[in-house]
This record gives sequence, C-alpha cells and structure tokens, in this order.
Amino acid sequence: MQEYITHSRQETVDLGRRLAAGCAPGTLIAFTGGLGAGKTAFCQGLAEGLGCTDTVSSPTFAIVNYYRGPRPLAHFDLYRIHTEADLAAAGFYDYLDMGAVVAAEWSENCAELIEAERPVRVHIERLDENTRRITIDTPK
Repeated sequence: MQEYITHSRQETVDLGRRLAAGCAPGTLIAFTGGLGAGKTAFCQGLAEGLGCTDTVSSPTFAIVNYYRGPRPLAHFDLYRIHTEADLAAAGFYDYLDMGAVVAAEWSENCAELIEAERPVRVHIERLDENTRRITIDTPK
C-alpha cells in the first residue's frame, strides 16, 4: 500500500494521471472517500492519463459516464447500486469485459461483489480544504 499527500486539486489530478500509466485494459479502480474528498478530480487525472478527451464529471445522476480514448474509462457511481443484478444492469461487467478501465466511486456499497475483479483500491481522505491523504492498494 502506498500513501500520498496532495496539497491541491491539481496534485490530486496529477496522481490520477500517474496511476493511469500502470492500468491495463479491464483494470478496476475502487474508490472510497466522503463527499468532496476528490474522487472525481482523481478520475479526471485517470482519464487524461488514459488519453481520454471527454470532459470528466461526477456520475452521480447518470450512474456511469463513459470517456472515449485509446484506453477508455467507465466512471461509475455505485452509491445507489447494491446487488449483482444492479451492477449487471448498469453495464459494469460489460465495460470491464470490453477492456475499459473502470473507476467505481462509493465502491464500499458493492465491496463483496467486486472483490473477484481484484480491484486497485484508492481511498481519499480530506484533511482540509486543499489537502488529501490518498492511499493506493494494488492487488498482489
């Protein structure tokens, strides 16, 4: 497990960009962290690092936002998803199977269901207005 402290939104974006460099097709990144922690900012960096050109926004109301690029990103909000049927209906497994990198915010709501996908776990903790503690745990 690696721990990082970022001191601005841009540093959080940059860390996401660096993580993208090591993401193979079909990688699942499972995010945890409260509202306003910086999950979407981190996903902006992921998208940029994967070469996606679409504007990144929170998938709160859409459930999933898909960003096109040489290595596409499917950005999920699992806040209202709790069952295997819900995941399947949202296309979660389809995106993994097609080789997209999948970023899942509120992954704790489906932790047991997604464990088989061997996710990279990213926890973002808001320390103050600009500072974040980000822990990244990659599967062994």
